[in-house]
Amino acid sequence: MFYLKDIAQALSNKNLSLPDVTIGSVVIDSREAAQDSLFIALPGEKTDGHEYVRDAFDNGALLAFVHQDMPEDLNVIDLRQEPVDIEENFLKLPLCLRVEDTLDALQTFAAYWRSKHNIRTIGITGSVGKTTTKELTAALLSQKFKVLKNPGNRNNEIGLPLTLLELEQSHQYAVLEMGFYVPGDIRTLCEIAKPHVGVVTNIGTVHAERAGTQEMIAKGKGELVVSLPKGPEGVAVLNMDDPRVIEMAEKTNAEIFTYGIDNEADLQAVDIISRGLHGLSLNLVYQGQSHRVQSPLMGAFSAYTILRAVAVALKEGLEWDVINAGISASQIDLRMRQLTLTNGAIVLDDTYNAAPESTIAALRLLGNLQGRKIAILGDMLELGLYERSGHYDVGKFAARIADLLILVGERSKTIAEAALDAGFEQKNIYWYPTSKQAVDTALQTIQNGDIVLIKGSNSMRMDHIIRELEVES
Repeated sequence: MFYLKDIAQALSNKNLSLPDVTIGSVVIDSREAAQDSLFIALPGEKTDGHEYVRDAFDNGALLAFVHQDMPEDLNVIDLRQEPVDIEENFLKLPLCLRVEDTLDALQTFAAYWRSKHNIRTIGITGSVGKTTTKELTAALLSQKFKVLKNPGNRNNEIGLPLTLLELEQSHQYAVLEMGFYVPGDIRTLCEIAKPHVGVVTNIGTVHAERAGTQEMIAKGKGELVVSLPKGPEGVAVLNMDDPRVIEMAEKTNAEIFTYGIDNEADLQAVDIISRGLHGLSLNLVYQGQSHRVQSPLMGAFSAYTILRAVAVALKEGLEWDVINAGISASQIDLRMRQLTLTNGAIVLDDTYNAAPESTIAALRLLGNLQGRKIAILGDMLELGLYERSGHYDVGKFAARIADLLILVGERSKTIAEAALDAGFEQKNIYWYPTSKQAVDTALQTIQNGDIVLIKGSNSMRMDHIIRELEVES
């Protein structure tokens, strides 16, 4: 909650004498507008928020940010020029505030609101593992502090500012996932959020379609560590096992804290034991001492998630007994969920998104489980130069793990090609253009005792197969 005068000061740079009119929420969808909310009219690919300003007001919004002409019967203050009687006009609610660009106005207000709060901010970026790292980091810190985190995938130039506008005076930390498409994106998010700690997971091939190469992806992700304050206030948490990540140590004035499995690091995971669907255990070595931890996270690859979250917790002063308790008890929002069908088959639902690295990690987990293994895999998008090699690598690895492949999408033909090259039998591969067309084969094939992994890029709608399995099984 904030006041009308906060918005006025943020956008006009004037400390106006306004009454304490409160704004309860900020929305970008007029259907979510409620009493005393602020509506941001953003243009989109399919529709434009400016067409719904009146609807937002009808639903109770007091203010709207706009950058287009509005109907004459709506009250408008044009902040692009020096308004006349600005204080008086601000009281004619509901009110449209005319700005140069509504997205810029949203980000400006979010940066202002962030600056009004004395918090430690944790920024998390990378190609794979951002969300689970954010969730576990927030879970660990929440044991001792009041923590704000961005929900779901609100990690971009719109979602992150909206998250920061939920800051309250009681918050002590903000744990923020930072998404990336092209160089400059992370820099913009850092200018808004002002992170003290930057966590980089890894550099993969996702988003290469827009960014170009892994080198450009690394440059873009590296904007996080460049933005950090000088150590010890600023801390860069870097993956010692990823050469492109560890090179970022040369680009920051922050204190460097490394983590890894394959290479010696400030915090290292050893003796990792995957317990399949029952999580994993591992030793964390820090300052010459070893600490055994248990986690409900599935797959040995989740050791990296634990390392990153524990690294932040240690640097922020949490003790090992608190960290241990948090890791073992955390009920974090996992992207991969386990379903047991009525026929007894177990499904690993990892349909949120896919990249070569995360798909191979999921296949590795599938390989650790007992039963006939079926991999239902869809296209992996936005790989750019790495589209063919990424799908081919997945196909080679899938041939080692799966007993049956059900593939969806034009790009997944390369998965089939690689599997056949690796000796996989043609009769055990099914291919379909869309997920809907793959449903019948999935329903007819999956039986008691099977372990099924379903994964693909979000736009491939692999979740359609999940829903049909849940309904029909």
